[in-house]
Amino acid sequence: MSNNRAVLQELLAPAGIRLGGDAPWDPRIHDVRFYDRVLAHGSLGLGESYMDGWWDCEELETFFFRVLSSGLPDRARSWRDLPRILRARLTNRGRRSKAFLIGEHHYDLGNDLYETMLDRRMVYSCGYWKNARLLGEAQEAKLDLVCRKIGLKAGMRVLDIGCGWGSLAAFAAEHYGAHVVGVTVSKEQVELARRRTAGLPVEFALQDYRDVKGTFDAIVSIGMFEHVGRRHYRTFFDVARRCLAPGGLFLLHTIGSRRSSDSGDPWIEKYIFPNSLIPSMAQITPGLEDRFVIEDWQNIGPHYEPTLMAWFANFQAGWSRLEERYGTRFFRMWSYYLRSCAGSFRARYNDVWQIVLSREGLAGGYEPVR
Repeated sequence: MSNNRAVLQELLAPAGIRLGGDAPWDPRIHDVRFYDRVLAHGSLGLGESYMDGWWDCEELETFFFRVLSSGLPDRARSWRDLPRILRARLTNRGRRSKAFLIGEHHYDLGNDLYETMLDRRMVYSCGYWKNARLLGEAQEAKLDLVCRKIGLKAGMRVLDIGCGWGSLAAFAAEHYGAHVVGVTVSKEQVELARRRTAGLPVEFALQDYRDVKGTFDAIVSIGMFEHVGRRHYRTFFDVARRCLAPGGLFLLHTIGSRRSSDSGDPWIEKYIFPNSLIPSMAQITPGLEDRFVIEDWQNIGPHYEPTLMAWFANFQAGWSRLEERYGTRFFRMWSYYLRSCAGSFRARYNDVWQIVLSREGLAGGYEPVR
């Protein structure tokens, strides 16, 4: 144990982290088995030992910011990652037979959880904090930004691929007079979205994106592309092109990575988002060839840390209403998820891209909207 503690401390030293130190980002170790578990299982062991209560950290988001900014994941990469990487390359993520898995595993956890954590519109993606102070303001600003980017006007018919609980659909109908069709693989999302938007010109379907039919004046997809799977990017863009009317715009909002990979973080993969992958620019653009013209590409990644921390604050404040149903281990797992992701966005390890696409290129060009 003592030797493994020294090894782990040496790995963390460049990040300015001391095991059992006094800084708010220093881990407090409660179980000496922590050292062996982390060195043996890496990210998975780190997350699982936190879930089990083997360690704590006052500023968990800062711990991850420091770890990721220091390049520790690259230094710690070893032969033990090879089986996982090979499995990821051989696995057909996003295949039709697994299309509803992410809905069942993550988005169907319970509407009470998401109603507690999210803003009143239940937007589960990065907000836009340019002129906002509160989470609800940031999310409405993001929804309005999306509507303005696609040139939304009254009477337009819009497809929302991965519509969540209907936040964009309701906003576009209420503020722009649009008719929106939303599709999602989450049963819980469809049921609640229909109740929340009763009386508005919107409709929702529990449906795989590959089965969408019809033609739309504009298309949006917010926070869904991470579940498509690299082998299916061309299929995804083929569907979007088929459904987009000539002269229309398609806005793709996705988390993005500065490095191409065939697999994601093993802890996130196991506990939060199975069969998901954060794409790089190099992985996205081949799927666009001969299908779309890139009109605009905006990075709003720095806006995700305050979004995640606002979600965590809401989750923590409302935990007493959720505790009996979900339990202590879930609280630690969900807190770890939100705060570790906040650290990754502060470190710019991940970003968020809004990409505006047209079928053939807009005559006269596209005026970027911010």
